[in-house]
Amino acid sequence: MTKFSTFLLLFCTCLVSLRAQQSTATTEVFSLPASVRANAMGGENVSVVENDAQLALHNPALLYNVEHRTLSLDFMNYATGANMFGAQYVHAFGERHTGTAFARYLTAGSMDETDTHGNVLGTFTPKDILFGAGYSYLLSNYWTGGANLKFAYSSLADFSAFSLAVDLGVNYYNPDKDLSIGIVAKNVGAQLANYTDRTERVPFSLQAGLSKAFGSSPIHFHLTAVDLTKWNHRQYYTTSEDGKVSFTSNLLNHLVVGLDYVSPTDLFWLSLGYNFRRSYELQAAGSSALAGFTAGGGIHVKGFNFSLSYARYHRAASNFMASASYSF
Repeated sequence: MTKFSTFLLLFCTCLVSLRAQQSTATTEVFSLPASVRANAMGGENVSVVENDAQLALHNPALLYNVEHRTLSLDFMNYATGANMFGAQYVHAFGERHTGTAFARYLTAGSMDETDTHGNVLGTFTPKDILFGAGYSYLLSNYWTGGANLKFAYSSLADFSAFSLAVDLGVNYYNPDKDLSIGIVAKNVGAQLANYTDRTERVPFSLQAGLSKAFGSSPIHFHLTAVDLTKWNHRQYYTTSEDGKVSFTSNLLNHLVVGLDYVSPTDLFWLSLGYNFRRSYELQAAGSSALAGFTAGGGIHVKGFNFSLSYARYHRAASNFMASASYSF
């Protein structure tokens, strides 16, 4: 059996065994976008083939496309008082192997700690810390496989939780047709230590995506399907007056679409995205302005990349994410 067949067999076995897995989570950092590029295209993307180290946290198979010896730093203002910082390093080993190490830190800022009567006892800083390593391998001329091993620590005053998860992904890329297809079993794992006696699962998501150019133009269309094991309509919001989630709304809750323009000289890129589920959630919370829409862009100059994106995750605040990387 070839390495390609063996990897696909293991991947399919993993998908079957996780088919019915559901999850609730205390560790927010598992669910947030790691890439500015993905954030600009709706927050989820598992198929875009670019020199972007953080895309490997969306699909580890995409790590193969990142340049050797790349150091990347990123920042996100998630919500009022909540910020996330990230760092990642990518190193290639020969022509087929690529490895990475990464860390992310999410903090909600300082908060007052009170007793049951409202008396202030002091302050604390809620935080999530994620760190780990990833690996990708070129299986054939068109197929790449990859995996991430992730550890997450969450702290809330005197309580803490610790989780372990892996991502397992494959990517098919045909440069002649400018077509990319990605499939990922994301956040396969468990909570090893929890806040209370109740153990919660990490936010598992089975995702699949397609990226395709419009003919010979530099514009690409991206379609990503998320949470493919979760079809219970009670898990999703709706904007209908009767409060019922229709089949169409339920289907759209799983879809994220995006458009991408890359200059012919690879000097800059621009992206737009729309996340249906986020739009429904924001509208249900009373916010409709730009609900679900995302945008971003970036430049590339002699090994240096800088990117910036806009999104909205909460009714009260917009989100900006920036990253800078250098290949040396």
